[in-house]
Amino acid sequence: MKELVIIAGSKNDESFIQPALDLAKELGIETEFKVYSAHRNLEELIEYLEQVENNAKTKAIVAVAGLAAALPGVVAAKVKLPVIGVPCDVGPLNGIDALLSMVQMPKGVPVATMAIGKAGMLNAIHFAKRLIG
Repeated sequence: MKELVIIAGSKNDESFIQPALDLAKELGIETEFKVYSAHRNLEELIEYLEQVENNAKTKAIVAVAGLAAALPGVVAAKVKLPVIGVPCDVGPLNGIDALLSMVQMPKGVPVATMAIGKAGMLNAIHFAKRLIG
């Protein structure tokens, strides 16, 4: 496991995430990227989150969501680590649906939410760097 884990719900998100992986490398953040869907493979996601939670090296998780915010919410509900949600600018609402879902998480399910799109993804890395130190 690495200091920062980035999780996306679809392999299609990889091109959206790549600039953030490049920035993390430039900033010296050891980063791991995984694809798990809160809808399609929930059991595998939960197993992975248990591994992450038990690894003292991991300090934060970035969860990328489009069309809805199931992934950041599930991640935040299952771990005690800081979770940073990033809405992708996809779908008929261009990420507004994911943004609204993230900022309305219920009490006890905290998701630090970044802006929609590329700027939000890069800011998630800068924010993670501050969390990690």
